Amino acid sequence: ELALAATGDAFGALERFVHTAADERITALCPMVQGTFDQFHPDLVAARVRIEQLVGQLMGRARAAGQLRGDVSVGDLMVAVAQLSRPPAGTGCLTLDGFVHRTLQLFLDGLRAPARSDLPGAALTMEDLRQA
Repeated sequence: ELALAATGDAFGALERFVHTAADERITALCPMVQGTFDQFHPDLVAARVRIEQLVGQLMGRARAAGQLRGDVSVGDLMVAVAQLSRPPAGTGCLTLDGFVHRTLQLFLDGLRAPARSDLPGAALTMEDLRQA
């Protein structure tokens, strides 16, 4: 919500969200707690819908400003953040912080418009993720 409230560079707001999400380390816990909670609990569903809306708005602003390539979806972004902010197996979480942000920035640079290449397949939707 803070990134969305920020004025100025729309893509910069998206970048701040991605780096802040990585700092929260939420995705590092997902595999450990996956089977221990109700993924359909109303509070969790509401939070998931809210984050989808907020990220969609951030991406929409960046796209409208001509800064975000048009073939990237909220699902694409969320999967990439989850994968790129999770430490590789056998490595220490705390020792990789600097590398995580470097890798995320490499990814973010690839999201900038104009697109340098055509992406294979279709954009990943959040519904695709829920059904996976």
